[in-house]
Amino acid sequence: MFAKMTTNQQYRNFLQQLQTIFSLNEATVITDWVFESVAGIERFEIIKNPGLLLSTTVIGQLNKALTALLQHKPVQYVLGEAWFYKMKLTVNEHVLIPRPETEELVKLVVDQAMLANARPSILDIGTGSGCIAIAVKKNMPEATVTAIDVSRDALKIAKENAAVQQTAIDFLAVDFLAEKQWNNLPKFDCIISNPPYIPLNEKDKLDINVTAFEPHQALFVPDNSPLLFYEKIAAFGKTHLNPTGTIFMETHEDFAKKTAALFANNYKTVSIKKDLFGKERMVTASFI
Repeated sequence: MFAKMTTNQQYRNFLQQLQTIFSLNEATVITDWVFESVAGIERFEIIKNPGLLLSTTVIGQLNKALTALLQHKPVQYVLGEAWFYKMKLTVNEHVLIPRPETEELVKLVVDQAMLANARPSILDIGTGSGCIAIAVKKNMPEATVTAIDVSRDALKIAKENAAVQQTAIDFLAVDFLAEKQWNNLPKFDCIISNPPYIPLNEKDKLDINVTAFEPHQALFVPDNSPLLFYEKIAAFGKTHLNPTGTIFMETHEDFAKKTAALFANNYKTVSIKKDLFGKERMVTASFI
């Protein structure tokens, strides 16, 4: 049955089924992305040549993707790719899907760090897919970038992405919560982190495509320690941030002020930055 359907019919069928769980706009974006990635065909081509037929192999791949999407698997994991800072990165269930908010963190780093130091040494804590470290390196090629993560599976993906993007980054397996491992790290001009910051009690508020598929280790913190990673970053910076350096962090919008207050205890200049939606999502800290 499916083998005889035209590409236009395949597209409409795919879109219609996705609308059972997504809005029309979301379903359209996902359908366009899947058809371009799997079939190598864009929507204007389908409109221009509606009678085009797809191979049996491609139809099978589309049907497999549709089945996964209807089970709420994120399209990025279905396709194994995600876009971040104009780069196509490989992703799977071992790494978080890069978010637009994190692009804003990268822009903040690039804008501020380049003004302070033409060749900064940079550390990315909890690198995941490597999206932050790679985007920073591509936009600051003279920087020396180190990226750490506790997950070796995540580091494998990050290294693959760095190789594809032709960025030289030093990836290290480090459990950042284990302070003894800090001794193996030097001082840095810039420390960046988008750490786990969602309290476990907020799990039920998240979409199933997040809780059922994205790595919990990279998402959640204990309810009684929502600032766990920020406390560690603040302590780490006291011994590993150069005197003129800056720490850049993405935060939970409900905890930005508490995070800033935490850093104000030991850092002279602490700032809260809002994202494009006006939410307090970033905190910076420095000694000067």
